[in-house]
Amino acid sequence: MNITVEKQPNCIATLRVEVPSATVSSERAKIVSGYTAQARIPGFRPGKAPKNVIEKRFQTAITEELDDRLVRQAYDEALRKEALKVLNFGIPQNLAHNEDGSLTFHATLTLAPEVALPQYKGITVKAPSTEVTDEELDAQLQGLRERMADYTDLEGRAAEAGDLAVIDFTSTLEGKPLEEALGKSAGYLAGREGFWLKLDENSFLPGFADQVAGLNAGDSKDIALTIPEEFPLSDLRGKEVVFHVTLKGLKQAVLPELDDEFAAKLTGGKNLEELKGLAKQQIEVEKRRRIDDYKVNQIVEHFNSLVDFDLPEDLLRHETQGQADQLVERGVKSGMTQEELVAQQGEIFATAGEQARTNLKTNFILQEIARTEGISVNDNELVQHLVMIAQSRKQSPKKFIKELQKGGRIPGIRNSMLVGKAIDFVLEHATVEEIADEPTTDE
Repeated sequence: MNITVEKQPNCIATLRVEVPSATVSSERAKIVSGYTAQARIPGFRPGKAPKNVIEKRFQTAITEELDDRLVRQAYDEALRKEALKVLNFGIPQNLAHNEDGSLTFHATLTLAPEVALPQYKGITVKAPSTEVTDEELDAQLQGLRERMADYTDLEGRAAEAGDLAVIDFTSTLEGKPLEEALGKSAGYLAGREGFWLKLDENSFLPGFADQVAGLNAGDSKDIALTIPEEFPLSDLRGKEVVFHVTLKGLKQAVLPELDDEFAAKLTGGKNLEELKGLAKQQIEVEKRRRIDDYKVNQIVEHFNSLVDFDLPEDLLRHETQGQADQLVERGVKSGMTQEELVAQQGEIFATAGEQARTNLKTNFILQEIARTEGISVNDNELVQHLVMIAQSRKQSPKKFIKELQKGGRIPGIRNSMLVGKAIDFVLEHATVEEIADEPTTDE
């Protein structure tokens, strides 16, 4: 076969193939012989029908099988000769049987990027201790008490920090109702009735709770706030919004006693010491998960800061759409309206694009590390993983795996496992530097 490959930017290559007439004739003869041996033609004993009869009767099927076989052979030879890492061979274009008996076609290949690995052993990562402190345990138990709290009305005094205030409010921008001034939905900022607000600095918007403090039930007040620059709705950043607030009443939480009775109610009969043990285990699990994620994020940042390469446009486009879909789903779950999502469409896709690029770069780097270190996922590991997923979903493993195979999702799951193994390898060979405090969520 005459094979040429022309590499182009963004991980694209054009494969041009010419299959000599002798090869075409030889492969056709093999296919025709197979049909001759198996075909049942009226008037002829099995296997005895003349080849010209076979070729005429099965002409279309023979040609389709011939084309498929020769295309696959061309792809295999291109992989061997050119040492290509092909992600997608594409669909053969301009496939033609020529007068001289040869076959020609070309295809646009999507190639894996060429990755020059940085040093990946001995990377320094920072992480706090996983030991659970008394303060963390106390906070966990306090959270459980707050979840089981009863609420009573507070009367006879003004609102104070830490209270639960029940308020009605509307908002304006430049003297107009907020949504009228914006020309679109403003979500919860537009106004609410019977809104419960914990009077602390982390509630609602910075400075809002401080200005509600001091009001008595029935009091009204205009609260002017400048919207922070990091606020999700970009049209409001840096603008002054006036909130017209009426305090309807105050609530206080009545917490249950932290005793054996409380523990038994939560755990189905366990005492307070056993509840503390369970709470400590839960904190440890969650803390280890957060710290592991923090370590992985440092690894990702390290690689992405040192390595850059072209990414396949189709993959980048697909990953960006997937990330955008996830952002939209999270927005819906957090209460964002359709109008808010549409208004932030540009920001959503910009964020999704950045995350997609990071994800793909990291994926290819880790795949290359796995290849270099001989890391793999064998069939037994893959099946065990799929069985565990099926069992967690209360599905039949056999049926679950069959559905994955039908949808072509098995290779993606195997790759995810491979990348996970590569991450574990890098972390095992990392140098961990202990820090005093657990990182915040935005680090």
